[in-house]
Amino acid sequence: MIAMAFKPKRVVIEKESDHSELARLLTQPQKNTHAHPKQILCLTTNKGPALRPCPGTKEYICCGYQILHVGTGCPMECSYCILQAYLNDEQVRLFTNWEQIAGDIEEASLLHAGTVLRLGTGEFTDSLYLDHLTAFTRFVVPLIQRTPNMVLEFKTKTDNVDTLLKLQNPDRVIVSFSVNSTNVIKEEERRTASLRQRLAAARRCHENGFVVAFHFDPLIHHKGWEQGYARAVDMLFEAVDPKAIIWISLGCLRFMPHLKELIKARFPQSTIIYDEFITGLDGKKRYFHPIRIDMYKLMQERIMAHSADVLAYLCMESDGVWQKALGRSPGNSKTLKQWLDERAKLFFPSLRDC
Repeated sequence: MIAMAFKPKRVVIEKESDHSELARLLTQPQKNTHAHPKQILCLTTNKGPALRPCPGTKEYICCGYQILHVGTGCPMECSYCILQAYLNDEQVRLFTNWEQIAGDIEEASLLHAGTVLRLGTGEFTDSLYLDHLTAFTRFVVPLIQRTPNMVLEFKTKTDNVDTLLKLQNPDRVIVSFSVNSTNVIKEEERRTASLRQRLAAARRCHENGFVVAFHFDPLIHHKGWEQGYARAVDMLFEAVDPKAIIWISLGCLRFMPHLKELIKARFPQSTIIYDEFITGLDGKKRYFHPIRIDMYKLMQERIMAHSADVLAYLCMESDGVWQKALGRSPGNSKTLKQWLDERAKLFFPSLRDC
């Protein structure tokens, strides 16, 4: 039984979405006219492309995946969430023009024939929090599986995997969980599933034949972080067979300068913005190099203690930090993409002709 299942208190349907399948599924009496914006679900259409490159910067090494843009906003309350700075309001918006998604997927597959395309839906919204209502996974996964070169990663902080697990074919699907120490989840990731709930959901996915991934991003420097993160890694490997894990990403807290004031206003109890930061090459606030390197080293060593075969990689870091923290580096974004593409081919034999 899932612990995290978002139920909107109000559904707003914009005119162009009136006759969509989602409008039919989600229409309900509008009794809760004074619902909090995060409890309002707005059905609308996407005015731009459904596929776009991950917004990495040339100053740091990026994994080169593509965003499948399916909606914006999130009902969860993570203090550090970058969406606070990107979006104009807190409403959750879901795009109803799924036919455009289907067309853009087919077009991108043909345009990049012979090349692995890794897609993810968790950049501007959580991938699975609405899946029990929309069954989007059951729509999009067959589309991906009909292409010769695509992999789709669903990233979530919920344990809402029941609808996904009804799929008969898990090929080229990665179910990934954004994870953190139990202390950070409790203090900074409100309205999310607990670490144990996320790991239990990951175990269920693996038991049903799905490949899983984990993202320790953001790693947050806090009192007792060494013990907290070491224990989180231990719990991860107690829950999931290493052979089911395609990769684990590591990324330290980073944020645009103006996000600091938003966090102070919305989460006055949070202390994450009061550490010492430098301004990175991308203009974002980051921990000093020694702090980041120490955190990455501990995570890598703990992961390796459980399995030398699991690929751990850094998200948006420099070649120098890679070398000092992990003792290796792809050197550039193109090579990191190749590493991850080869890993995908290893886990999904249907990609090996790419």
